[in-house]
Amino acid sequence: MGLWRTHPKTQLPRMAMVVLVVLVLLCTKGAESRKARNVDCFEYSAISCRAQSASLADFGGVGDGTTSNTKAFQAAIEHLSQYASEGGSQLFVPPGKWLTGSFNLTSHFTLYLHKDAVLLASQDESEWPVINPLPSYGRGRDTAGGRFISLIFGTNLTDVVITGENGTIDGQGELWWQKFHKGELKYTRPYLIEIMYSENIQISNLTLVNSPSWNVHPVYSSNVLVQGLTILAPVTSPNTDGINPDSCTNTRIEDCYIVSGDDCIAVKSGWDEYGIAFGMPTKALVIRRLTCISPFSAVIALGSEMSGGIQDVRAEDILAIDTESGVRIKTAVGRGGFVKDIYVRGMTMKTMKYVFWMAGDYGSHADDGYDPNALPVIQNINFHDMVAENVTMAAKLGGITGDPFTGICISNVTITMAKKAKKVPWNCTDVAGISSGVVPQPCELLADQGPEKIAACNFPEESLLVDNMQLQLCSYIRKHS
Repeated sequence: MGLWRTHPKTQLPRMAMVVLVVLVLLCTKGAESRKARNVDCFEYSAISCRAQSASLADFGGVGDGTTSNTKAFQAAIEHLSQYASEGGSQLFVPPGKWLTGSFNLTSHFTLYLHKDAVLLASQDESEWPVINPLPSYGRGRDTAGGRFISLIFGTNLTDVVITGENGTIDGQGELWWQKFHKGELKYTRPYLIEIMYSENIQISNLTLVNSPSWNVHPVYSSNVLVQGLTILAPVTSPNTDGINPDSCTNTRIEDCYIVSGDDCIAVKSGWDEYGIAFGMPTKALVIRRLTCISPFSAVIALGSEMSGGIQDVRAEDILAIDTESGVRIKTAVGRGGFVKDIYVRGMTMKTMKYVFWMAGDYGSHADDGYDPNALPVIQNINFHDMVAENVTMAAKLGGITGDPFTGICISNVTITMAKKAKKVPWNCTDVAGISSGVVPQPCELLADQGPEKIAACNFPEESLLVDNMQLQLCSYIRKHS
């Protein structure tokens, strides 16, 4: 087993402290010394440090790219789970290509990937157990009925960190994409990371590639930090959303780079009558310093599964390149729920089909049991300080007849249209709001308030609780033969 430099308040036995100091000295003598003395050591930031640690290799893991490590991961995590009440534990994934099926995490636990570690998702369906649909969805997204469990999965957990030195998780999604296109899926495709019914979660400093479907899916959870991820998938791959906070409270997404076949970030909270009955909104969500490339989808989508409600979303310092739309609201008759108190500022967009897109006719119902009288409430949607260039259409804003989207505010926005842009840059129906300092001139339903109102659509100044999540500097030190 490895040795861990613990939280400053943790008291180590005298002999353990002596060994620890010796190893720290070894770790400070440079790369050549570390290699010569066979010492692994590194530091990283996390919401919690751990008292115990182990390497996947201690449990028979083989990083040759062909040997299955599913049982090794499961055995390692089961062993380390005994330390949950004794300062927690960490599993180190060393350099190598580690083929694996799904495995479940435990509480007070860190999974750490070395920079040269690659988790390869198994192509063998037998290594992907089938679990029940999410109760707020009522069925799988691809098929009715169950869904394949995610590669890295956890439920009813607290204090979990999934991080690394930008180590890689490769979903090897091509096989799944082909089955999807051919209609050969028996169950809904797995995600790369899904954490359910949990709190105090950190997912950071990793590279995720070629997910079978969604990449990161925190659901029914609170106090979630997603930070420093690179997410890559072919722009034509189906439903490879980047990060999808779903019925979550207090979530912070920052410093991520996403190239996707679907929405870079999709904010969700359940589907039609199932989401209404479950009744758990996504609220208090911060998104900042995001770069997105997605030619056929949105930078940030709100919905379409938003039947539990979405409230208080704050997005800022966003860069979009060659992406279909900036912020898109997707909903429909039968969704119910609400999208309200949305604030976006400091967004730069280059080569876009739409800057603003709201659709009240998205459709795509879970089944025929939805309530046609369940109308969504869309209100208090704010956009401020935005620049876009090479744009086909400034906005396509379509509410619902008899249920208009209200309280839309757009200010200090400059949009440069493409040479082959639509002749009418704004298309607005069943919406109401105001604008100020917007070029080109918005539609009449967004009444121009004149330049003196350019500071309208203010971004809230008070911080959210999720901004108070603090990180510690943690160290891993391990001497091996």
